[in-house]
Amino acid sequence: MSSVLETRAPAPDFAAIKQKQQATWASGDYAVVGTTLQIVGETLAEAADVRAGERVLDVAAGNGNATLAAARRFAQVTSTDYVSALLDKGAARAAAEGLNVQFQPADAEHLPFADGSFDVVLSTFGVMFAPDHERSAHEMLRVVRSGGRIALANWTPESFIGRLFKLIGAHVPPPAGLKPPALWGTESHIAELFGAQAAHIHTQRKHFNFRYRSAAHWIQVFRDYYGPTQKAFSALDAKGQAALERDIVTLLDRSNVAGAASLVVPSEYLEIVVTKR
Repeated sequence: MSSVLETRAPAPDFAAIKQKQQATWASGDYAVVGTTLQIVGETLAEAADVRAGERVLDVAAGNGNATLAAARRFAQVTSTDYVSALLDKGAARAAAEGLNVQFQPADAEHLPFADGSFDVVLSTFGVMFAPDHERSAHEMLRVVRSGGRIALANWTPESFIGRLFKLIGAHVPPPAGLKPPALWGTESHIAELFGAQAAHIHTQRKHFNFRYRSAAHWIQVFRDYYGPTQKAFSALDAKGQAALERDIVTLLDRSNVAGAASLVVPSEYLEIVVTKR
């Protein structure tokens, strides 16, 4: 009688992965790209029905799109990210508009707030990149009160950004065992993460349009300023960089709906509003 020994892949080293991710998002200047996504923060604040006086937490806020949207609705906003330089960018934007916002460095997987501290938790294309999906979801559920809302905007796997990350992963493989960030853009994964504590989950697929002069212009901006793209190129030799650039240009050209005169690339995202029991 023979026995079969099962071998399990080692669990990802989330601490090491997070350290590298933090360095990635701190590189370049994400705010250059992030500011162009402001409309998503505004529509998410509307979807979450953010009201004056409510306590709102923006998780993995970047340079503050959802933060500003909530503050413009006279909410009491706390903006968090694990990259302090991005919070500084958000603080400058808030100061320019005369908005009263509290900015605090914080890890999405270990939020430094008491249970039920907030009426609304927001995240636009932020928490989806935290390596431990379950831990991040748990933390957002923990800090929002019963009856409160968690509202997220996450790229879908089929989106332009979802395909871009898959393409980059073919050139520069991600850490073994790490769940793809774009899983956060699927209804089934959201149900797995939040369903047990949700009174209601509403999802809607929407599109954000990346608008640039050309594919070459997009490459220049994302290679110079967007951390994940910048790090991917820097990890490759000259031949590898040329191959990655060709593949991205091909993806951009196939996705462009503007014709030869400009670049307009729609990217699908899932808008999610979870109401906690």
